Amino acid sequence: MGKRILCLLLSVALFSIPWLGGTSLTLFVAFVPLLWIQSDVAAKTGRKGKPLRFWPYAVATFTLWWLATVWWVGFAAVIGVVAATVTGTVLMSGAFLIYHAVWRRAKRALAYTVLVSGWIAYEYLFLNGEISFPWLVLGNGFSMDVKLVQWYEYTGALGGSLWVLVVNLLVFEAWKRRREPVRWIAPAVALLLPAVVSLIMYATYEEPSERTKITVVQPNIDPYHEKFVLKQSEQNELLIGLMDQAPQDADLIVAPETAIDEYFWEEYLERTPSMLLFHDFIRQRKPGTMVVTGANTYVPYDSEETASPTARERGGQWYDVFNTALGLDSTEAIEIHHKGKLVIGAEMLPYYSVIRKWKFLFVDLGGLSGQIGYGKVRKVFTAPGGVRAGPAICYEAVYGEYFTEFVRNGAQVMCVISNDGWWRDTPGHRYLFAYSRLRAVENRRSIARSANTGISGFIDQRGDVLQKLGWDQRGALTDSLSLNDRMTFYTRYGDVIGRVSSYVFVLGLLYFMAYRFRRKSHIVD
Repeated sequence: MGKRILCLLLSVALFSIPWLGGTSLTLFVAFVPLLWIQSDVAAKTGRKGKPLRFWPYAVATFTLWWLATVWWVGFAAVIGVVAATVTGTVLMSGAFLIYHAVWRRAKRALAYTVLVSGWIAYEYLFLNGEISFPWLVLGNGFSMDVKLVQWYEYTGALGGSLWVLVVNLLVFEAWKRRREPVRWIAPAVALLLPAVVSLIMYATYEEPSERTKITVVQPNIDPYHEKFVLKQSEQNELLIGLMDQAPQDADLIVAPETAIDEYFWEEYLERTPSMLLFHDFIRQRKPGTMVVTGANTYVPYDSEETASPTARERGGQWYDVFNTALGLDSTEAIEIHHKGKLVIGAEMLPYYSVIRKWKFLFVDLGGLSGQIGYGKVRKVFTAPGGVRAGPAICYEAVYGEYFTEFVRNGAQVMCVISNDGWWRDTPGHRYLFAYSRLRAVENRRSIARSANTGISGFIDQRGDVLQKLGWDQRGALTDSLSLNDRMTFYTRYGDVIGRVSSYVFVLGLLYFMAYRFRRKSHIVD
């Protein structure tokens, strides 16, 4: 029992290190202690001859891993930590317990196939489901070690998950026969070959020669004590002062998510005081530049029948609220992108179209009223000089396949706008920035990222950080980024590994059921 507890805690530590600022290499052995616990429990029986229970070890391991790596969400909402931990633990434990059931009743090869495909299927579900917080996708653990995963341009982050799972299983099998040196050849090859290929890709990758000059600004306004206290006129003055540091030949100036903290009706957007102020600044000071900035906007509907499922009603008027990116230049035209990946709790409720039918059963405590509209199109902005930029908003940069839609729609470079101040100086804002490094590699697109505070900066097409402004810093940075029109395999086809794994998982379970039926019928030994 004591040895199992120590192995459980070792697995938790090895899983957590890559999300707490440490090396990603611990992931390659993180499953091994848990796999040993599983095999040890499955091989023994209790006092009454019944199999020992494995599920408490799996649940404890994954619960502690989630708590160790997402505790920072509690600065914004404690319920967010609870919801993420419970949901993530249920899905992870489910995948592992299915493997445990197959391991005890079928051949080892089938059990391992079910584990690998089931785990990746869970990650794919968490990336695409209504309930989604894919923070701990195994492949995301390489966000600080992008030199090792340059082949993400073919596989995306789920390719990293597959790599981790296969190496863990091979290490576990080698460890069981550790006195036979030949057994270590397979895990060594599985670990080193993809790493060497990636390092070669990193060393030989050449960015296209066409470039664009971009400025990012970081106003550093505390979201708890300043953001909603300062008048918008004061915030606009601060933003324009930072934007004015951009060179005259800058194609883009990028400001954070909801940098303009006002709510605008989109049909009157160009006539609002803030928009007039920014348009005047651009015309007078930066006539060849586009400003990309965040705001909140309203879209009205003629009636309840024409309103969207997320629309609100007030005084007989139906409308949607959107978290929006705006593209402003010297003309009166304003380009608009609505955020499509929303933060659960803060911006959306899962299965809202069903829940809203039962709204009369709820007391309005800000939950249902917090649902905002979904953007359906990944809009690409075109700057006066012709540069095409995708304006991803915060959480949208966590989703690899979703992010590719900007590039498929023509983005030559990506902008990510965010407000990371809600989570204070924790791993939260550091890894939100780091995940953009994975998106850069997957799509081979340079990224300019502007956050309200830490971290703003620039990432090249190999995922390297060129410049950055850290936590609690105010300022503006300018850099020259390479443009790219080529689409990678991953950009074109997305999470193929996730889709294939889902099919393999289902087929594996069907085969397992058929195998058990044949065994019970004495058709096979």
